[in-house]
Amino acid sequence: MRIVLFTGKGGVGKTTAAAGTATLAARRGERTLVLSTDAAHSLADAFGVTASAEPGEVEPGLWVQHVDAQRRFEQSWAEIQRYLLTVLQATGVDPITAEELTVIPGAEEVFALLELRAQARSERWDVIVVDCAPTAETLRLLALPEALGWYMDRVLPMERRIVKALKPVLARATGVPMPEDSVFDALQRLHGDLLEVHELLTGKEASVRLVLTPETVVVAEARRSLTSLSLFGYRVDGVVANRIFPDHAGDPWRDQWVAAQSRVMAEIEQSFPELPIWRSGYRASEPVGVDELHRLVEEAYGGDDPLALPIGDGPLTITRRDDGALLRIDLPFAQRGDVDLARHGDELVISVGSYRRLLALPASLARLTVSGARVEPGALKVRFRAEPIEETP
Repeated sequence: MRIVLFTGKGGVGKTTAAAGTATLAARRGERTLVLSTDAAHSLADAFGVTASAEPGEVEPGLWVQHVDAQRRFEQSWAEIQRYLLTVLQATGVDPITAEELTVIPGAEEVFALLELRAQARSERWDVIVVDCAPTAETLRLLALPEALGWYMDRVLPMERRIVKALKPVLARATGVPMPEDSVFDALQRLHGDLLEVHELLTGKEASVRLVLTPETVVVAEARRSLTSLSLFGYRVDGVVANRIFPDHAGDPWRDQWVAAQSRVMAEIEQSFPELPIWRSGYRASEPVGVDELHRLVEEAYGGDDPLALPIGDGPLTITRRDDGALLRIDLPFAQRGDVDLARHGDELVISVGSYRRLLALPASLARLTVSGARVEPGALKVRFRAEPIEETP
């Protein structure tokens, strides 16, 4: 099953690109679902139809869905929220404020990903196209499963044992109720579900597609997005350059815009030399409906296959050596001063700008020692070596 996620800065046309790509897939005979994880759903507007929380057929082979994040929230977070409400109310927080405080930031996008997982596991679809939230929100939610990993693996089991052993004492000492086993179980289930989402979206049949417009600020954000997505192991398979002005010789005002976009397009080609760049022209009216969307993306992709699997081994590769191993993580545009690296036990902590990844090392690397690291153009390389075996006298 092929999964393609579309993301980009707000307002660049990622919904149109996602909807058009889904239409193209469906008309090729693929059973296709296009769904939105953006809280500001606009897929239905792009198709000119009414969408609901369940997949609805737009035309033969094409379904659209606006995820009901509230329903997923109630299924995955309700047990945890109930406990948090009792704690806050026990400390004197009024019920309305307490309820607001127990809704995690970005919850709608996070629980929309759980719906994506459910649809992928249903085996109903050949292709799933995802209209993601704007770039910053997408990166935060895609990073969440690994960010929770350290807490879930190390802190939660210890807390659970302490609470079980000292529950009556802690409740009297703190004046707040202690969590039941069901709360810990709910946290573990949520984390397990999110890890499945991460595995699904970093797999060989999934990729992210960046949508941008030929504007300097938008391109700068797209470059940062490529760096961050690569850091977290997501494959970026192409760039959709949207709303490119046609050449109108003789109109000075339009000529200025065309010249400005031409300069930025040259910058885009230099920035993403290893990725296909699909161009979509500016249109006199907004494309609405399956026919208009199909024409738009058919022109943009030209003869390329929009469902082709991403090429290569992905942004993280391990090369075995006689003396150890080399770990390479693709970090396009990252400079040496942007990257920080540390090792804690069986994890590498990699920071690039404001983003941090806790990378759990596979067993083959965990038993080796980090012997060096360097940032080269486009990548971080970490060298591992085996510790010499000390001979006993």
